[in-house]
Amino acid sequence: MTPQHPTIRRARREDVPQILEIEREAFLEPWEEEVFLQTLEWCPRTSLVADLDGVVAGFLVGCLESTGEATFGHISNLAVRPGFRKRGIGSRLVLRAERQFLLEGAGAVLLEVRTSNTPGQSFYRALQYQDVYRIHAYYSNGEDAIVMMKELRF
Repeated sequence: MTPQHPTIRRARREDVPQILEIEREAFLEPWEEEVFLQTLEWCPRTSLVADLDGVVAGFLVGCLESTGEATFGHISNLAVRPGFRKRGIGSRLVLRAERQFLLEGAGAVLLEVRTSNTPGQSFYRALQYQDVYRIHAYYSNGEDAIVMMKELRF
């Protein structure tokens, strides 16, 4: 019997095949395997999966970044396997990433979301993210991105 709630843990190299399956189902422009492998190497503490008895139900790729004056978390990629959506898995991944970013000194988290992705925007707004600005033609098809941000507090 599969547990109701996944274990949120750090992603590992052996998770990448399942992450790629989810990625290809979820995105118009999916990342390649090498991008995931590099990100796991560069950001091992902030790249996460939701594990249900060995099945990766969702993933989040995030990295800590610095402007020289401030440190922030950057959620680069988040997706949940279609059969596991609407169960709070995405929210749990984001909240776990936020805690890790905070522990590592970040004062805020930011991300980009397509202007056409209104469900994604609503999801992040429900988690207290706010629209900050728009980047013209951010995606390869010319679509704009909305940059969203959330300040982190203890």
